[in-house]
Amino acid sequence: MNTKRFYTTLILTLILSCFALSAQSDKQKKLEKQRQQIIKEMKQINALLFTKKKEEKSAITLIEDLNYKVNVRKNLIRITNEQANLLTREINNNQKEITSLRTQLQELKDDYAAMVVKSYKSKSEQSKVMFLLSSDNFQQAYKRLQYIKQYRAYQKEQGEAIKTKTKELQDRNIQLSKQKEDKKKLIEENRIAKRELEGELKQREVLMASIKSDMGKFAAQIKKKKQEADRLDKEINRLIKEAIAASNKKAGNKSSTGKFVLTPEAKKLASNFEANKGKLGWPVSRGVIKAKFGKGRSLTDSSVEVNNPGIKIATEKGAVVKAVFDGEVSQILVIKRGNPAIMIRHGDYLTIYTNLSKIFVKKGDKVKTGEMIGEVFTNKIKGETLLGLRIYKNNKMLNPESWLTKF
Repeated sequence: MNTKRFYTTLILTLILSCFALSAQSDKQKKLEKQRQQIIKEMKQINALLFTKKKEEKSAITLIEDLNYKVNVRKNLIRITNEQANLLTREINNNQKEITSLRTQLQELKDDYAAMVVKSYKSKSEQSKVMFLLSSDNFQQAYKRLQYIKQYRAYQKEQGEAIKTKTKELQDRNIQLSKQKEDKKKLIEENRIAKRELEGELKQREVLMASIKSDMGKFAAQIKKKKQEADRLDKEINRLIKEAIAASNKKAGNKSSTGKFVLTPEAKKLASNFEANKGKLGWPVSRGVIKAKFGKGRSLTDSSVEVNNPGIKIATEKGAVVKAVFDGEVSQILVIKRGNPAIMIRHGDYLTIYTNLSKIFVKKGDKVKTGEMIGEVFTNKIKGETLLGLRIYKNNKMLNPESWLTKF
């Protein structure tokens, strides 16, 4: 066996294996983090939406809650499947590596055994001395002496290589056993999740059947809800334009630029707000995002497309609303046939808290992060407590979910 070539091949194999394992390990960690986040969300959903008596909620709200839960459950199953599939690939790769390692280990042992036999046959010091003395000249004797030293070193290297390769093989076997156990656990958890999903889908079918005769009434409720949302959107857009125009006028600009004109203090506040993206505290102590930002499907009717300007957080009755960051109360919005809202300015950023029952602040108040500013409205007919949260930069809508820290 060519020692140099063998060790070069061995090193390259180890490096490539490490890179592949590292990439797979990183992906597995990322998937596991997502899975744990969804499991946490499922616990919050059960605690906030499914602990009350069904009689306290309208059928339409129950359907919305079930659809939301079903969507989250499906996402959990999908992530778990991805993890199981990735583990299958890792297990197959590991089994191939183990087969290769066993072959390499056997080659090392065979090579080492041959050297031991050869060394035994020429083990006497007299043989080594005669080998040196039979040299034709000093240079040849020197080369033969170096050869003896190199041969001894090579024997030692082969012995160490056998130890290393044996340890690597043992580690791979341990890793393989763990991977198989992890996969078994994931498959079992997915089996349970699928059973839960089947039960939820049947429950939804029963609910849908119970409201079939009242679909006209529910369609009217959905239409009314959309009209209220449109009025709120219109009023918020108007107030944002007014606030921007006022900041321009105060700065001496005759025509509005469509952006807030900032003082040095406001610039610093906006910069700090921006630096906290993904780290802002939640506006309620407990909650789950029942309606996500942007385009999506209605939780009541999946054939209906909705476009949310913010997020809706399902929380508990009597939940207190807290400011997510330092700022100044820019407006208290009072909507006709709707619930009040609070607009807080953070430089050229705005946070808007909608569907409130109580207001604890007034226009012009300076608020601190985590300060209580109001209370969420609970709809007694629907049996739900939903807080709306919007974030704007100037008049541009942003996704609040990407600004909040993970629960």
